[in-house]
Amino acid sequence: MIRRTWAPRGQTPVLRTKSSWRRASALGAIAYSKARAPRLRLHFTRRPFRKEDVLRFVKHLARHVRGRVVLVLDNLGAHKSRLLKAWLAEHRRIRVMYLPPYAPELNPVEGLWAWLKGTKLANVCDDDLHPLIARLRIAKRNLRRRPRLLHSFLAKAGLSL
Repeated sequence: MIRRTWAPRGQTPVLRTKSSWRRASALGAIAYSKARAPRLRLHFTRRPFRKEDVLRFVKHLARHVRGRVVLVLDNLGAHKSRLLKAWLAEHRRIRVMYLPPYAPELNPVEGLWAWLKGTKLANVCDDDLHPLIARLRIAKRNLRRRPRLLHSFLAKAGLSL
């Protein structure tokens, strides 16, 4: 994501990289709670979304989020796999709701990704994914101290606690 930046007068900044971020994939979740301050949970993967990766991510959430869980997913094929549905049938405390197709504006995590790309990841053009992942971890720590921002992603999607 290219954003406005500073440069000496008459010298247009040029961002060059050898790699393509098109290969970078991430799974994300925002965990909200009425009882406590909201907490942010993110999981990153370098490979494309597959049903096994989504199941591993949902198991990770189940370990770290207590109580009943409402998991809001988009209509990605890996989110509707038999593997995931079978696991969810055994774990009744996790209820799944699917967003309508082609409705990213209803997904609070899309707001999170947009904010990250426009602020913390703007003008980043490293040749490797490791610095990007490090920046995302720092952003995650910063977001934990900004509960109002986390609630804004929920409000932007038209949802509330």
